[in-house]
Amino acid sequence: MNSELHTFLRSRRSIRHFKPERVSEAILRQILETATFAPSAHNKQPWRFIVLTNSEIKLKLAYAITKKFRFDMTADGVVETDIQTRIDRTIRRTDEAPVIVVLCRDMSQITAQPDESRQQAEITMDIQSVAVAGLQLLLAAHAEGLGGTWICWPLFAREETRLVLDLPLEWEPQGMVFLGIPDEEPALPEKRPFTEVVHFLS
Repeated sequence: MNSELHTFLRSRRSIRHFKPERVSEAILRQILETATFAPSAHNKQPWRFIVLTNSEIKLKLAYAITKKFRFDMTADGVVETDIQTRIDRTIRRTDEAPVIVVLCRDMSQITAQPDESRQQAEITMDIQSVAVAGLQLLLAAHAEGLGGTWICWPLFAREETRLVLDLPLEWEPQGMVFLGIPDEEPALPEKRPFTEVVHFLS
């Protein structure tokens, strides 16, 4: 048993505060290439990565996403002070992340199926494949001493994300990963008991 490797894998944390230093392009490319070695259903490799390091582009994305957030929260009856607090936090976090990797699903890779149930299963497998690549990316970043966190905001503003980044129509935003040099050491979050989440059948 490789105890050291298991300890390393368990030491990854979601990092939300980063130092302002840039991430070297060589390390970033290494991380992204490792992410492409993730497994995928039918080996379709439906993931597509858009890498953002330019502050102007990152802020354009933040403003587009938060505009949609404001629309939805206003419709939900959320009070203005709470809306503004969330918008300010979203813009700040986006601006402070040295690197943002937007993860997309290339919908052109989908395998056509003869009925809706199996077609939906194919879509789900593609989504799962992109998610696995995202985890591989986070672990690769961790191996390089970087921190990262998975952000789901594009799920709630897909069209806005696509338009700002000028994505092909076939590229469906699934999420994004913030990356950088950690400026915090989060404690281990509470985990559900092993016996609650794992069941051995014999």
